[in-house]
Amino acid sequence: MTETHATISAGAPVFPAGRYGRRRESGGKRRRTLLAALVLVALVATLTVISFRLYRQYGDPAYDAQVITYTDITDSQVVVDFRVTVPAGGSAVCVLRARTHAGAEVARDQITVTAEPGNRHITARHRLATTERPFIGEVLRCQPPS
Repeated sequence: MTETHATISAGAPVFPAGRYGRRRESGGKRRRTLLAALVLVALVATLTVISFRLYRQYGDPAYDAQVITYTDITDSQVVVDFRVTVPAGGSAVCVLRARTHAGAEVARDQITVTAEPGNRHITARHRLATTERPFIGEVLRCQPPS
């Protein structure tokens, strides 16, 4: 059997209308790429806004606290020594807590510490009165006074 090439065109094949479904337009890939790029830009912008808000709310490096030590642990107290970094000559409101070995909170207190003029660092000591024997004393956060 021999095949003749007289009926086959040299260009793109022609299919009967409606027989093989709808043909895709040639610009569809560009539209999908553009849509994916726009969604990516919107996602990055949204995540950036959320990051800045959370940083402003929780991550202010101008008010940083570090526990130096916790001592004098008895059934009714713990003494927490800590260091706070504030803007020069500023003050901070710090929240301290004590927890048991099981993790239960047995004391919480809020104190205000103030730096001397020109200083950015405050070393403070605070006694937390507890309801049970504590295992650890912590500084949860320090923030600017309201």
